[in-house]
Amino acid sequence: MRRRRFLAVPLALALPASATVRYPAVVPGTPLYFPRDHGAHPAYRVEWWYVTGQVMDTAGHGYGIQVTFFRNRPDLDDTNPSAFAPRELLFAHAALADPRHGRLRHDQRAARAGFGLAGAALDTTRVWIDDWSLELGDDGYHARTVARDFALDLRLAVTEPPLLQGNAGYSRKGPDPRQASWYYSRPQLAVTGELAQEGSTVSVTGHAWLDHEWSSEVMAPGAVGWDWTGINFDDGGALMAFRMRDAEGRPMWAAATLRAADGRVRTFGPEAVGFAPLRRWRSARTQIDYPVGFSVRAGDIDVALEPTMDDQELDARGSTGTVYWEGAVRARQGGVEVGRGYLELTGYGKPLRL
Repeated sequence: MRRRRFLAVPLALALPASATVRYPAVVPGTPLYFPRDHGAHPAYRVEWWYVTGQVMDTAGHGYGIQVTFFRNRPDLDDTNPSAFAPRELLFAHAALADPRHGRLRHDQRAARAGFGLAGAALDTTRVWIDDWSLELGDDGYHARTVARDFALDLRLAVTEPPLLQGNAGYSRKGPDPRQASWYYSRPQLAVTGELAQEGSTVSVTGHAWLDHEWSSEVMAPGAVGWDWTGINFDDGGALMAFRMRDAEGRPMWAAATLRAADGRVRTFGPEAVGFAPLRRWRSARTQIDYPVGFSVRAGDIDVALEPTMDDQELDARGSTGTVYWEGAVRARQGGVEVGRGYLELTGYGKPLRL
């Protein structure tokens, strides 16, 4: 989901509807093929490549980083011959969580595909808007963003094969099987690179998580948002878990995938996944109350998530209009830190609408 991290885009993507486009459905049993499915799927309504991670500089300061590219196919007339017709829209978010700063810093880009200024390749991951880009090469991914208050230039080395979510990549998001996405993850990406802010540049290392997801319909009627987490465990394992919520905060659907340190993969359905809030934080800017601490259960696995700092709210009311919380977290079991990752919380201020 994102996010992602899974399938629901925290962006204002609404355009006038023309009912001329027929979007393909996500149907179970269709295999994913790589490297082809690392690339874009322009027939689908929405798609994203979502990178989150935690890095540390040589002085021991830790940071949370996020680089995300979204692709949207508007419901507009495909037969319009004009090169200016917005057949494909691209959006990008970048965020930096520095506990010394105390507040999430973020920036965004938006453009229609074409004219060499923005695009998404079909054969592999290569998506860009101006000088922002995410590309997959022989040695892994390369993410570059130049935001207002910071810049990221990161190499993300691939250490494991893609982790297919759900049923071989078919990931249910609701009680109706049509509410689904194609979804795979790349956990345990080894990060090296540079981070620039406030006039200085530092070298950083750490670990990241990439989600790639595409679909045409994912949110069930009555769903207002979701909670999602992706955790890289210190032993080399990885956990993804999410739940969709209704207006009363009750789970409408949930799922999780665990890849153990030995490579074995276990998937969990709604009855085996739980999110129990441990602590809440209220934003002074938006007055939204977020459950920033969680106990997350997937089968017999139970981890407590605690944010590296509370104020990781992405407030984009001045641009895309979206407001959600997405932040770096530590995972603990029995009070002992066992991993790090990200937590995403959407639909707490008002229902998310795609």
